[in-house]
Amino acid sequence: MTHSPHTPDTIAALATPQGMGAIAVVRLSGPRAIAIADGLFGARNKKITLATAPSHTVHLGTIKSESRTIDEVLATVFHGPNSYTGEDVIEFSCHGSVYVQRQMLDALTLAGCRLAGPGEFTQRAFLNGKLDLSQAEAVADVIASTSAESHRLALSQMRGGFSARLQTLRDELVHFASLIELELDFSEEDVEFADRAQLLTLIDKVHGELTALVDSFRLGNVIKNGIPVVIAGKPNVGKSTLLNRLLNEERAIVSDIPGTTRDVIEDEIIIRGLHFRLTDTAGIRDTHDSIEAQGVEKTLQKLSSSAIIIYLFDVHETTANGLTQIIADLQPHINASDSTLILVANKIDKEESNYNEQAFKSFGEVVFVSAREGHNVEILLDKMVAAVQAKTSNQNETIVTSARHAEALQRAADALARVREGVNDSRTGDLLSVDLRQALHHLGTITGQITTDDLLENIFSKFCIGK
Repeated sequence: MTHSPHTPDTIAALATPQGMGAIAVVRLSGPRAIAIADGLFGARNKKITLATAPSHTVHLGTIKSESRTIDEVLATVFHGPNSYTGEDVIEFSCHGSVYVQRQMLDALTLAGCRLAGPGEFTQRAFLNGKLDLSQAEAVADVIASTSAESHRLALSQMRGGFSARLQTLRDELVHFASLIELELDFSEEDVEFADRAQLLTLIDKVHGELTALVDSFRLGNVIKNGIPVVIAGKPNVGKSTLLNRLLNEERAIVSDIPGTTRDVIEDEIIIRGLHFRLTDTAGIRDTHDSIEAQGVEKTLQKLSSSAIIIYLFDVHETTANGLTQIIADLQPHINASDSTLILVANKIDKEESNYNEQAFKSFGEVVFVSAREGHNVEILLDKMVAAVQAKTSNQNETIVTSARHAEALQRAADALARVREGVNDSRTGDLLSVDLRQALHHLGTITGQITTDDLLENIFSKFCIGK
């Protein structure tokens, strides 16, 4: 069995959440994992020891420490390098008593294990070549995912889709970088091994792909952390009623008095596998009330940072011309490239309702609802989901969800822009090679081909212990 030279000790930790449950899993990894486990474990089948048991097998037995039985457990054996960490791994499934968990860990540390730090099992998987760094980070994202879409993105990255795409780009750059480095060895002979026209074509291609990946981060970030949705409109048009309807609970105070909502109210909801962060805001109007004015200012700030803006208006009190002016007033506060504006006409349930849908035909698909009665709210939900799906369908398969990755990609793109400028200015190979190396360096930091101890500590410290 092969073991990593980076990790001479054997670590142990609880792999399931702390607290009482039906079962708990205690994980060991390292060169002495099987030997330490064998010293504590007695198989029900007396002919079996963990040292002789085949890999990926499960065995029933008891854990004893200092002649005292702690629990009846299942022991699962994984021989390195065919394990999660690449080392010998044992997982004990014991009863989920907090006392039993503590006794299990005490017995293992007494037998020679060290308690694992946050993310140390995954860090060993990275150091042993089982995962690259971006895949290792995706493990944490899978664990933290709160919706079907964030889980899908994290799982895709963990399986290596992002890494494979980056590696292809990096390999193409390495080819030209090596040719330019070769030119430096023959600088006195004034030869060019790297065709400058081909290099420019490659730079344009790679730079375009890196820029697209950086741009995808805006979408990836909101999918990962929740898609921000702001409900805006004039006072007393039913914004708080709509929020309560979407959440199916009385989250916001509802009143006929205009200006009741003076601060933002936020809550979260999962719709069709997408995680939305809903914000009810103060009504937008001119006011002399200083507190309400602060609420209106917060509303305008929220507009600029939201992926979806639901503008709610009273269908009986708003004309088409009035709505045109409202949209014009909103435009300076909306990031048109990143935000989707959904117009929602409310209060269609009024007994004297005599609104004319055709009057708003020029605005496209206006959603006509009754927030109080729930009429057509499902149509609004469909439009919210469709707004996100329209953005994801326009993206390539890879969507960046990590701020660290986005920063590294941007730095690589900036370095390539300098290479392109250098080629156009007929700069010498030694100057071009500096920026090419920088681009390769930044791409390498994403997958872990180039790392520092500080970088690894920062990444893995964010993991839970036991993973």
